[in-house]
Amino acid sequence: MTTFVALLRGVNVAGRKRIGAVALHASFEALGLADVVSYLQSGNVVFSSTQEDSHALADALEAKLAADFGQEANVLVLPAKEFDEIARANPLAPRAAKAGSLYHATFLFRHVPETLFAEQPLPLQEGEKAALVGRVVYLYCPSGYGKSGLTNAWFEKALGARATTRNWRTVRALQALCAKQPSAAAP
Repeated sequence: MTTFVALLRGVNVAGRKRIGAVALHASFEALGLADVVSYLQSGNVVFSSTQEDSHALADALEAKLAADFGQEANVLVLPAKEFDEIARANPLAPRAAKAGSLYHATFLFRHVPETLFAEQPLPLQEGEKAALVGRVVYLYCPSGYGKSGLTNAWFEKALGARATTRNWRTVRALQALCAKQPSAAAP
């Protein structure tokens, strides 16, 4: 079994596209996925599967959620090992635990060339920073993400890739949930 993180784009954000945790777990389990754990009511799910293809899992989850809830939800599935590497690779990593709310990770649904990112005139507010590593844009938003121009919509338009953002506390919490999965202890 392999542990994965599923990031559902736009689910349970600002009261839109609400899917309860129990119903969400049932959809995942109906696909044969095991050890299903969600973090908050925010479209973040850790699970285990014998299937190793994250793209196939994402496609199956998107279809299942559409069938079960009648709404489109883009799903990004990442192996726990890759998610752990993402959490460890943050070049803007917060130095103090309290500062974690000012940091975010925008997950791109596909890789984009670093040159494309570098060519974009980022809509940075005062003090903001953004760095692309792999397919994640790490953000520091000292005035808060809600006041930033570095939104999913902006990245999607500028980079031509779907995106979903999580605050740094959520990233760290998902990393910890992955480490607790039964499959994480397997050889």
